[in-house]
Amino acid sequence: METAKRLEGICEYYFSQKLRQIDEMNKAGRNVINLGIGSPDLPPHPDVIKTLQEEALKPNQHGYQNYKGSPILRNAIFKWYKKWYNVELNADTEILPLLGSKEGIMHICMTFLNEGDIVLIPNPGYPTYRSAATIAGANLVEYDLIEKNNWFPDFEELEKNDLKNVRLMFVNYPHMPTGKLPTKKLFVQLVAFAKKHNILIIHDNPYSFILNDHPMSLLSVDGAKDVVIELNSLSKSHNMAGWRIGMLVGAKEKIDGVLRFKSNMDSGMFLPVQLAAAKALELGQEWHDQVNNVYRARRKRVFKLLELLNCFFNKNQAGLFVWASVPPGYKDGYQLSDKVLSASNVFVTPGGIFGSAGNKYIRVSLCTTEEKIEEAIQRIKPS
Repeated sequence: METAKRLEGICEYYFSQKLRQIDEMNKAGRNVINLGIGSPDLPPHPDVIKTLQEEALKPNQHGYQNYKGSPILRNAIFKWYKKWYNVELNADTEILPLLGSKEGIMHICMTFLNEGDIVLIPNPGYPTYRSAATIAGANLVEYDLIEKNNWFPDFEELEKNDLKNVRLMFVNYPHMPTGKLPTKKLFVQLVAFAKKHNILIIHDNPYSFILNDHPMSLLSVDGAKDVVIELNSLSKSHNMAGWRIGMLVGAKEKIDGVLRFKSNMDSGMFLPVQLAAAKALELGQEWHDQVNNVYRARRKRVFKLLELLNCFFNKNQAGLFVWASVPPGYKDGYQLSDKVLSASNVFVTPGGIFGSAGNKYIRVSLCTTEEKIEEAIQRIKPS
């Protein structure tokens, strides 16, 4: 039985393949230190886990759930957006909880794209934007993000393209993989660009609390709801990646459109998980400071590791990773990554998996202990 044509050009996710290779190396006794994947190794707040435990013990909490999510969770998201982003949302009509924001990317593409529509994809950028739009039948047009332009879109270059068939544009700030923070000016430019060309912007915003003192939402720009829907997640901000809790926020008609698709795909997340997520969203500055202090200490050690590899990097990066250019003498990040894995049993991510504009870079995760990062440093040091 052949697979459907919609999967042509869609490969297995890079990390899915690489983890199998690392697993085989570990079985052979190599004990690989994985500095590649951004899955937080820290636990959620104890009160969040306690809420999950208490709610799961109740006998009436185990049935199918509302397709729009629990009102308790939607109200918690409403308060969270108001407190941290100064964005007003209607909890009944402008918020849709998701089984992780990755699910939302697929739902958005299937809701708004027809075969042959054009989608603007950041290069480098999260690979799921590309795969989801491709599965939905869209044509992809990359817009390059380069270091000399601060990893921001070049609007003059974008304007040179024929944009009349562009339906969606994916953006992501703080940016993954480069760690670049947004500015108010950038967000205003994005909204103006979208309005001028009747494009729906999908802003993916899971990193706004990690090593960043000023979380921003693209919806904070005046008139943004006309042309923007925003994805967010508790995976990074609250150490809940495996819980699969995300959200989509935006104008009612756009949320309703996505709900039409989503309601045919799942029956809503486990209620105790939603209630625990609501508890997580009540956490204050102390929680984020505590988490960021850990990442800040780890980042200093990652800087040492990158200096050993003679890489170049900006120390003012947000998010769970450090993005660094490879030194002269290496063809690309793949070559450096393969050498470090082979010689030192340490895995770092080649930047090329995020697009051709990332070929000369590597990405190192902060999602492992200082001790493990230090061990990686010792392995890489010349003997």
